[in-house]
Amino acid sequence: MLTIISGTNRPGSNALRVANYYKKRLKEKGHEANILSLTELPGTLIESDLYGNRSQEFAKIQETVSNSEKFLFVIPEYNGSFSGVLKTFVDACEFPASFYDKKAALVGVSSGRQGNLRGVDHFTGVANHMHLHVLPLKMYLAGVEAELDDNNNLHKEETVKFTDEQIDKFIAF
Repeated sequence: MLTIISGTNRPGSNALRVANYYKKRLKEKGHEANILSLTELPGTLIESDLYGNRSQEFAKIQETVSNSEKFLFVIPEYNGSFSGVLKTFVDACEFPASFYDKKAALVGVSSGRQGNLRGVDHFTGVANHMHLHVLPLKMYLAGVEAELDDNNNLHKEETVKFTDEQIDKFIAF
């Protein structure tokens, strides 16, 4: 199972729009994927699930994560890095069942000029620590609002070309 994780709990985020684009492109290439939006995290995550007292809501999420073999993380920029809720989510997941020796692709998104280059680099360090194998080809979607059209599709020729290359390499990874 392949799971796309939209790395923020912000409602209506650009990260979720990009996650949906990747899901659509994967399906067009013959591969099904689930989307896990961090908006689905239970409000009690910090009080309970973070320290092993599983809520029913998080148990369902944990099952999805444990059953996934590959992850595609869409990581929005938060203060020059990735969101705290993404780190909290990773910390709440069971170790090693969640990510150990599994595979991941990383996509950074930002309104700024660098497409969350630094945040993706920071998250790569976290992934390496968890023994989550990261596809070397990473995407950085700078000025993401201009990259997405009204139908939530990436529309710039170069961006589509490179995202397709990443998707193809991720499928073979």
